[in-house]
Amino acid sequence: MARFDPRGKVNRALLVGVPAYDFTQPGHPFGVSGDLHAVEHNLTGLERSLREGGVFTEEEITVARPRTVDQFDRQLENAVEAAEGLLLLYFSGHGAVPSTGDELWLLMRRAKIVPGTESVFLGAAPWKSVLTVLSGARAEQVVVILDCCYAGNASGAWDALGAAHRQRISLLMSVQANNRIDAGDADTPTPFTDRLVRVLSEGVRGQGGEVGFEDLAGRLRDYMSAHHTTLRDPSEPWEPQSRSATSGADVLLAAPPVRSPDRATRPSVTPNRGGSGRTSPQSAAAPGSRRPAEGQGGAPGGSRPGRPGRRGRLRPLNGRKLAAVVGVPVALAGLVTTGLVLLDDKPPCKPPLELRLLTDPDLEPTVRRAAEAYLMSDENRTGDGCRRSGITVYSAGAAAAVAAFNRQSDPWQRPTGDDNPQRDIGPQPDIWIPATSASADRARPASTERSYAALEPDPDPFAFSPVVLAVPQNLATEGVADRVGGLAALSEALRKRRPGTEIRRTDPENTDSGLLATAGLYGPGAPDPATAERAVAQAGPPARTGGDLLCALPDDKAVDERTAALVPEFLLRTGVGCDSATRAPRMAEYPVDVPGLTPTFVRVRWLDADRDEDARDAGVERFHAWLTGKDTDGKKAATSAAAGAGLVVFGTDGFRSAAPGHRPLGNGTDPSAATGVVFHDFGALENPGPLTAADRPYAPVMTAALKGYREANGPGRVLFLLDSSGSMGALWEGPGGAPGIIAQSLAGLGERDEYGVWAVASEPGSPRPYSEVLGFGNHRREEAQSVIAANARVKDLEADPYKALVAALEEMGRRGTDGHRPQLIVYITDDEDNNRLTEGGLLAGLLASAREKKTPVVMASLDSGGCDKGKPDAAVSEASGGRCLDTKGDLVARLRDEVARTGTGDEG
Repeated sequence: MARFDPRGKVNRALLVGVPAYDFTQPGHPFGVSGDLHAVEHNLTGLERSLREGGVFTEEEITVARPRTVDQFDRQLENAVEAAEGLLLLYFSGHGAVPSTGDELWLLMRRAKIVPGTESVFLGAAPWKSVLTVLSGARAEQVVVILDCCYAGNASGAWDALGAAHRQRISLLMSVQANNRIDAGDADTPTPFTDRLVRVLSEGVRGQGGEVGFEDLAGRLRDYMSAHHTTLRDPSEPWEPQSRSATSGADVLLAAPPVRSPDRATRPSVTPNRGGSGRTSPQSAAAPGSRRPAEGQGGAPGGSRPGRPGRRGRLRPLNGRKLAAVVGVPVALAGLVTTGLVLLDDKPPCKPPLELRLLTDPDLEPTVRRAAEAYLMSDENRTGDGCRRSGITVYSAGAAAAVAAFNRQSDPWQRPTGDDNPQRDIGPQPDIWIPATSASADRARPASTERSYAALEPDPDPFAFSPVVLAVPQNLATEGVADRVGGLAALSEALRKRRPGTEIRRTDPENTDSGLLATAGLYGPGAPDPATAERAVAQAGPPARTGGDLLCALPDDKAVDERTAALVPEFLLRTGVGCDSATRAPRMAEYPVDVPGLTPTFVRVRWLDADRDEDARDAGVERFHAWLTGKDTDGKKAATSAAAGAGLVVFGTDGFRSAAPGHRPLGNGTDPSAATGVVFHDFGALENPGPLTAADRPYAPVMTAALKGYREANGPGRVLFLLDSSGSMGALWEGPGGAPGIIAQSLAGLGERDEYGVWAVASEPGSPRPYSEVLGFGNHRREEAQSVIAANARVKDLEADPYKALVAALEEMGRRGTDGHRPQLIVYITDDEDNNRLTEGGLLAGLLASAREKKTPVVMASLDSGGCDKGKPDAAVSEASGGRCLDTKGDLVARLRDEVARTGTGDEG
């Protein structure tokens, strides 16, 4: 078996232990069963074993004893952000499952059961959430070791992971599901970790050999089942469980150490949210001492057992002083201004409260810059210089976000099956900044429906950006009057100046700007949606964002010079850096019947989510005042002179004031103060005249435009090709396996759409390279998913992707003779048999056929490099006008989007 060797890479080991609890029985009736003093010995022994194991240097190992979930989250995020090679997470403490389910919870020091429920745990981290965070790590491999009661219950969430994530996450669980375990006595480690440490250490010291994950899991399982039994049944062997990464490669965990002087002594700066850094324990402390990790309670007496430590407290330093301490050049010190060192008796900074901010994909870069500026501002600092809050910024498709707030707030809190906004959109936000106030109105559920999320939008937007027709300068007109008018008139004038001119807009499902442009195309006096869509038709799917569109056009100079783009005006300033040296210069024309973007601050409150409620409210209000210059009631904020400072970030990026007249955006203290942005410099007009804003009354128009877009060409047709060859076995089971990925993508298809599934694997010489899993036709989604689950099977055969794709193109060509109905072919594969595509010049013939048939093919590769330039998957997608997806991105979500664009959506 191949083995991943992390030595020489940037690795991290986070050892989390909870030896003592604040609420224990019988003194506290809703506390845990008792303290776990053996955990202290676990941490000491495992840290020593890893230090000696040759994979992790001392500064790459963090030991944490978190009191709260927030402290645990912060440590986990730091490790996830820092690790590039191997990330190891170890947890030892109380584990629990609710009386009404089987999900594992990891209990921190202040954990207790909510009275009267026996199934809700305060101060505990849900394992599913931990696994979600680990899935986002950039580390090449992730190993998790759980030593707690019910550890085996963690397997269910791993089984439900996407195929790409299961390829690099290995899980070792101390006991089978639904079992408690013996923690041992207070003077020794727990039985499981004691043997774990012995196996790791003996592999290095005793045998002089290496220890991989597979070897470790096997030896622990053999020993524990032979020498121990479960507490539930003394006759039942205690059998540790494991889930190995499905990549097929083992992971090296310990080896005879090879010391590198450079590596052993290098200072380490671990990035955290907000772009700053923190010095590692080894670089900040005196030789022989280590500071506890944030949230670590420490051993009795203030130092760690068995290791002499220097008493002291942590205080923040300015960049210049920190540079002198850790040897960082002064020029770089601004990047590490939150570094901590042992100097005096001032108390350490507590981990800041993390706020979650969801926004529109077009806005995400600017919102992220604003959040980063706020994190480093004085407004976000206490008198001791500690950060008050952190902010996690993320984006999701605009239509999906509106739908999730409107009718999926319950599964957003408690995911069920395929209905899982946590997976599809992200965590439940505290703040939502949609690109229009109309979207905030669209997201409100009907008054008759129960909602688990309360939306509190500001009465007014805080910025504005018109949607413009960005015209290549060689096609533009200089007259101001000729650059302002209705979209149809501007488009007609453009085509008269240059016959053959194309107009493109972004995906209306993904951004509000794309949907606003679509509403303009469908406006009064415009043709029906199908005719309007043909006027903006293009090869391949529309770009996901305005930035993507402006950056993709220069790939073909001729197309770039004859194509106008409907995009937000601010992107003419901020969205063209990707190819500014070669792209065609553009000028903005202003369609007065296409409303502009109106970014709006929305406070989101979740039902029963009252932990840290006051602190969270205060954190949101501080950021709100800093960003918008107003209180939540719309009045000018009087909290500080910095109120509205965030508007400068938006102004610098090319946004306008939301006030009538839409002048260049200043700041909250003096809205008329210019940011230095000159609109003429990037082809815009400073005063194009009255412009329309997408305010709340425009919500029904946007809803109608989205419906028209989805139904423009009638029901769609999708043919799924499922690689069923033997190599797919490791990528098959669970919701994240190949059949499960198809089942999830059916959410974008309605009962009027037609679709079917072929299994691609066949005997040599077989007349057909596929077998039928689901017959082509109309289906109810639930019934189709059941048929796929029952019929899809891996076969000990090879796939022939060339013959399968040729047959699929022929099939869809035959079906597509009845008009303009959208069609799509989806091929899900591990690329193991792609040599069948490239041998004997077959690929060239397939590409020619794909161009001729004009049925888009989505190649969904379960290999992270499947869509790299020059690979067959990328070539087939490009030739057919489809999209190539691989596991470097969120393949499942992107595939759902592609299928939804072809179908009419869930109408059931």
